[in-house]
Amino acid sequence: MRRRTGLAIAGATALVWGEWLNWRWSRSLVGSCGGATEAVVVLGYRNPRSTANFVNRWRVRAGIRSVSADGGKGTLVIFSGGATGSHGAEAQLMADYANSVLGFDGPVLLEDQSATTWENITNVIPLLEDVDRIKIVSQPAHALKARAYLRRQRPDLAEKLVRADDYRPGEWMIGKPLLASYGLWTLRGLQAEERKVSP
Repeated sequence: MRRRTGLAIAGATALVWGEWLNWRWSRSLVGSCGGATEAVVVLGYRNPRSTANFVNRWRVRAGIRSVSADGGKGTLVIFSGGATGSHGAEAQLMADYANSVLGFDGPVLLEDQSATTWENITNVIPLLEDVDRIKIVSQPAHALKARAYLRRQRPDLAEKLVRADDYRPGEWMIGKPLLASYGLWTLRGLQAEERKVSP
């Protein structure tokens, strides 16, 4: 009985910890700037098949729900990700899913050359120059990494970052402890990179 209680407490603690870290990451390196135009940048995930995989489908849904409440007026959705197999770029697969399954018919641009998160940011920068707000959509730790890369590459554009709707309480709840563990590992790597480039 004690063992079962201990396991239940440990499980509940892990869920709360994962939830809290993802919540915190979703609110890091963002501001509250306003303006009439925004870009929602949806980052792709390894997709070797001819249709969007589970992760990319979720990211597309999170991207579409991140479009401002005015119905998308002044919002540009950018799907970013190159080909990881023989079936086309992640960006195209995500755009196809947004259009054919979710019925999204707003303005869309594709960035279909990137193979890494750093390249995602490098390649979308020319598409972000004229917008007032920038939202980067992915799992919270990955989106935070991308925001940090934007801040490193273009601090002026990073001032336009605002929060996307890629964190919701209870969503991915069972997986959030794993996402949190992976996120901590990823962000440690990011900190090590920043130490190397710091003067």
